[in-house]
Amino acid sequence: MKIPMVDLQGQYAKIKDTVDQSIQEVLNSSAYINGPYVKEFQADLEAYLNVKHVIPCANGTDALQIAMMGLGLEQGDEVITVDFTFAATVEVIALLKLTPVLIDVEPDTYNMDIEALKKAITPKTKAIVPVHLFGLCANMDAIMEVAKEHNLYVIEDTAQAIGANYTFKNGQKQKVGTIGHVGTTSFFPSKNLGCYGDGGAIFTNDDDLAHTLRGMVNHGMYKRYYHDVVGVNSRLDSIQAAVLKAKLPHLDSYCDARRNAARYYNNAFANNPNIITPSTKSCGAICDSCDCHVFHQYTLQITNGKRDDLHQHLLDKGIANAIYYPVPLHQQKAYKDDRYNEEDFKVTNELVKTVISLPMHTELTEEQLALITETILEFVG
Repeated sequence: MKIPMVDLQGQYAKIKDTVDQSIQEVLNSSAYINGPYVKEFQADLEAYLNVKHVIPCANGTDALQIAMMGLGLEQGDEVITVDFTFAATVEVIALLKLTPVLIDVEPDTYNMDIEALKKAITPKTKAIVPVHLFGLCANMDAIMEVAKEHNLYVIEDTAQAIGANYTFKNGQKQKVGTIGHVGTTSFFPSKNLGCYGDGGAIFTNDDDLAHTLRGMVNHGMYKRYYHDVVGVNSRLDSIQAAVLKAKLPHLDSYCDARRNAARYYNNAFANNPNIITPSTKSCGAICDSCDCHVFHQYTLQITNGKRDDLHQHLLDKGIANAIYYPVPLHQQKAYKDDRYNEEDFKVTNELVKTVISLPMHTELTEEQLALITETILEFVG
């Protein structure tokens, strides 16, 4: 591709000396598991997020699973999440023999529809998993109000939105992932804060829950060979922690670079009737300076039926692009259920036909952005 979805090589080149030195220190120490860099990165991320506890783990999917295990959810408990997201969110619910309840999303933010959430609650409901999709904060004011009213846990899936600030109705700001009872994230290489392999983390301000989770990620051990809880083997290795520690000080500038690219896209597509640009509605205002969206993906809706043709046209021109997501979860073979009614997924069923994500990363140049936007506008009309 002339223009890739993500330019990890370009990003690495700018921090090469720091990253290389950090990795070499791990190699020199041979402290590959639970070494000093893991503890240092944990402390740095706690300070960045202003959260009491960060529990590093092996990947973002594990983070979700371990969070649910730590909350003591039991077989048959219902967990509500969105239909329009990556499968990992619902996968862990099914793996734990919980009952996934999928609901529709809002047509502009692509995040959890609050009215659909309210309708989905039953006496068996125990938790809500909002997904901050594509980097935009979900409506946490409303979600926390619903959770409080029904005494439900909130598990934030922040895999695509680390670094985003949620602005509450009262004007107070808080990092996403730290608002619910527990938050999770992924450090997959293409994320806004990504390592050079797999990695993840869990966040909470609950001391007792944090203690439980710390044991669970390490075979249920707090003391070697003494297993106090049922756990798993899910640890962030020291080399990945070293990479993340080197990159964390740059996270805000990475997010700013993505926002700048998004503004360029927004301005270029503003007057085209066949293109709907991403919303930043969750903060209460649509504004250029909004920090509630960190643009892990920049996702358009193409409304004239040319989405699939545009997808191929861009590939033919050497411009990477992707369709997130082509099939809703409720239609996936693994998660089909007779409980679901197509009428309850009108928005998701439309989005899978119209969304397309463009190159979005920290190294995009104005020349690249101009080529991408001009190519799209010429084709879409």
